[in-house]
Amino acid sequence: MSTEETIADEAEADAAQVETDDSDDETADAADPDLLVREGDIAADYLEQLLDIADLDGDIDLDVENGRAIVAIVGSELRGLIGANGVTLDALQELVRLAVQQQTGERSRLMLDIGGYRQERRAHLAELARTTATSVREIGEPARLTAMNPFERKVIHDVVATIEGVRSESEGEEPQRRVVVYPSN
Repeated sequence: MSTEETIADEAEADAAQVETDDSDDETADAADPDLLVREGDIAADYLEQLLDIADLDGDIDLDVENGRAIVAIVGSELRGLIGANGVTLDALQELVRLAVQQQTGERSRLMLDIGGYRQERRAHLAELARTTATSVREIGEPARLTAMNPFERKVIHDVVATIEGVRSESEGEEPQRRVVVYPSN
């Protein structure tokens, strides 16, 4: 199996894990806090080296939230590490996860944010989910959203799940996988 196939398989497995139901929350709650802190430390070391090589300034913040390590790089002039539509950020996140896995022997669900991109994207997606859900509930017809990565789809699913009268499902194959919002019947 090639490296590209391995990374694609891991990304697909992560997408499936991100989109699972509440049973995944039990697994997340049971995550070893010491391992999550270690994941954050390994990721921080990896990212500090990357910032040094790229001659970029940034502070690294570590946190553990909902059973996963959260690593954020804060600073100006980091737009190049985010890329168009967060594509570079997604790739860096996968590289960081692989570096963590190499040192811990465990698959990582670590979340990387740079310059608040994911936080801002989450707020935008939450508003999109609310607007779409309201429209679907009023019109009674399903709405298909544009293709999204696993993080984005999870945000949509989480928000839609809190709104009465609608439900959501993902359809399609990566990279064209999308969320469809349906009226509840």
